[in-house]
Amino acid sequence: MTRRDLRMCLSRAPVLVAADGGADRALAAGYEPEAVIGDLDSLSDAARIQLAGRLHHVTEQDSTDFDKALRHVDAPFILAVGVTGARVDHGLAVLNALVRHDGPPCLLLGSEDVIFHARRPVLLRMAMGERVSLFPMGRVTGRSEGLRWPINGMSFAPDGRIGTSNAASATTVRLDTDGPGMLVMVPRKRLDAAIRAAT
Repeated sequence: MTRRDLRMCLSRAPVLVAADGGADRALAAGYEPEAVIGDLDSLSDAARIQLAGRLHHVTEQDSTDFDKALRHVDAPFILAVGVTGARVDHGLAVLNALVRHDGPPCLLLGSEDVIFHARRPVLLRMAMGERVSLFPMGRVTGRSEGLRWPINGMSFAPDGRIGTSNAASATTVRLDTDGPGMLVMVPRKRLDAAIRAAT
């Protein structure tokens, strides 16, 4: 997570909430969270003191801090930054929470991508040839318009067909699935288009 990433997200979603030790990273970048949510096992003592009164301790240990934060934020949409991480297990846990989450739409901002869960028909404004990757987190069938390789009638699954490195063949891409589980990944410069599509 960089200061630029935080600035980009806060210009679109102006309330900063940190998941546990993410508060330390926000403070280091010069931003003070309005709330910190999690089991608080990785929050520094200095941050505890500085953010006293803004800490929301969720004691259960059956979910990640990202999951805890998602469940306790009420907003039109959520932009999550700094959560994909270098560790594969953490990244997979975040994607798992993303598809199980039934609250406000959440979009992940990574170093290269914006990722969101296609919970409803998706309409994306893209440039011709831009990457549109699809990754199923469960068994799901989809339909599309405006993709170089249409997905109409295809069945996707994490242990079967996936849809990475597809591309826009039109300036508008429409995606529809028969149920939850499909993640959409587009270049991060399409953040605003992804927000409109997810919300």
